[in-house]
Amino acid sequence: MPVAADQSILAAVAFSSGAIVAYAVAKWRENTLGSIRDARLRTEVDFTRREATVEAAELHSKAEAEKREAAGLKAAAEDEARTANEMRADNERQREFLQRELQRLGKISPEEARQLLLEKMRAEYGEEAQHLRRGLLDQVEHDIDDEARRKLLSAMQRLTTTTTQDATAISVSLPNEDMKGRLIGREGRNIRTFEQSTGATLLIDETPGLAIVSCFDPVRREIARIALERIVKDGRISPGLIEDSVRSAGEEVVKHARRLGREAVRDLGLPPMDATVEELLGRLHFRLSANQNTLAHSIEVAQLCAMLAAEIGIDPIPAKRAGLLHDLGKAIEAEAGSSHALAGAALLRRLGEDLRVVNAVAGHHREVEAESLYAPLVMIADAASGSRPGARSSTLESYAQRVRRLEEVALAFEGVREAYAFQSGRELRVIVDPGKVDDFGATELARRIRLKVEETLSYQGTVKIVLIREQRFTEEAR
Repeated sequence: MPVAADQSILAAVAFSSGAIVAYAVAKWRENTLGSIRDARLRTEVDFTRREATVEAAELHSKAEAEKREAAGLKAAAEDEARTANEMRADNERQREFLQRELQRLGKISPEEARQLLLEKMRAEYGEEAQHLRRGLLDQVEHDIDDEARRKLLSAMQRLTTTTTQDATAISVSLPNEDMKGRLIGREGRNIRTFEQSTGATLLIDETPGLAIVSCFDPVRREIARIALERIVKDGRISPGLIEDSVRSAGEEVVKHARRLGREAVRDLGLPPMDATVEELLGRLHFRLSANQNTLAHSIEVAQLCAMLAAEIGIDPIPAKRAGLLHDLGKAIEAEAGSSHALAGAALLRRLGEDLRVVNAVAGHHREVEAESLYAPLVMIADAASGSRPGARSSTLESYAQRVRRLEEVALAFEGVREAYAFQSGRELRVIVDPGKVDDFGATELARRIRLKVEETLSYQGTVKIVLIREQRFTEEAR
C-alpha cells in the first residue's frame, strides 16, 4: 500500500510539473510572438515614415523647381515688356521725326497730311468697300430670307385644309308653287313679317321650286334659312308662326355657334375658354373673308402659328391661342371707332387673357406696336393662310386692277423705264434707265418704291420688288 501511494504522489507531481512546463512554454511563445509583432509594426511605421519623408522631400524639391521656373518666366516676361516699351518709344521717336521731316519737306500740317491720306485711301478703296458692304448685306438678307422661307414652307406643307367658298345668298327648296303665294301672304304680310324678324331679304321670283334668302350678315342669313325651312316643312304660315320659328332658329344658331367654338378649341388641343369667346368663335363660322370661311381661317392660322413657333423655339401654346383668336373681333357687334383687331383685343383683355395673346391680336394689322414675337407670327400666318392658292377667290377685274396699280406706282418715279407685276401682284419688276440711275441710286429707288407701295396699296401677304439696272456696251471689230 505505501508503494502504491508513493506512485500516486509521483504521478501527480509529474502531471503538475508537465502542466507548469506547458503553461510556461505557451506563455513564452505568446510573449515571443507579441514581441515579433511589435517589432514588425515598428519596422513598418518607420518604413512608412521614411517613405512619407522622401515623398515630402520630392514634392518640396519639385515646388522649388517650379518656383524657380516661374521666377525665370516672370523675369523673361519683364525683359520682353521692357524691350517692347523700348521699341514702342523708339517707334514713337521715329514717327515724330518722320512727321517733322514730312512737314519740313511738304510744308503741310499733320491734319492736312491726315486728310490727304484719307482721301487717297477713299479714292483707292472706297468703291471696293461699297461693293464689300453691299455684298455682305445682301448675303445676310439672302440667308435670312432663305431661313424664313424654309420655316414658313415647312409649316405650310404640314397644313392640309379644304377650300370653301360661300355666297351672300342661299336658296331654299319649296315643295310646290303654291307655297310661294302662302309665303307672301295676303297683301305681303307674311313676307314683311319674315324680313322684319330676320333682317334678311326673301326673294321669290319665277324660278320654280326655289326661294332665295339674301343678307350680308351671315348669322342672320343662317337664322333666316333655318326658320324658312321650318316654316315650309310645317306648312302653316302666319305672322305669329314666323316669329316663333325665327326665335327658335336664333336659339339654335347660338347653340350651334357654341358647339362649333368648343370643337375648334378642343380640336386644337387648347384648354376650354370662356363661354363668350367660344360662342364668338362659333359665329365666325358663318362669316366670310374674301369668300374664305373665317372660323376655318382662324383654325388654320392657329395651326400655322403653333408650327412656326415650334420652328423658332418659342412656346407654341400662346401662339396657337393668338392665331385662333386674332379675328375674334369680326364676330363682335360694331363699336364706335374700333377695328375688329382692337375690339377683339379689348374683349380678351377684359376676360383676363394672356397679355402676349392680347398684344398679338391687337397688333396683327400693325395698329399697335408688337411687344413679343407672337404678333409677327400671327401676321405671317394670317398672310400665308389668306394668300395660299385657292384660299380666297378674286375676280379677274380686281386682279387686273391690283396689278395695274402696282405698275403705276413704280412708273411714277423718275428714271423708271418699265414696270411689270407678276404672280398675282406678289412680285414687281422695275427696269430703270442706267443713264439716269446709278448703282447707289438704284438701291435708294427700290427702297422708295417699297415705301410707296406700303403707304398707298392694300394687299394680302408681301410684294417683292426687283429693280433691274442693265447697261450694255457693244463694239464691232472689222
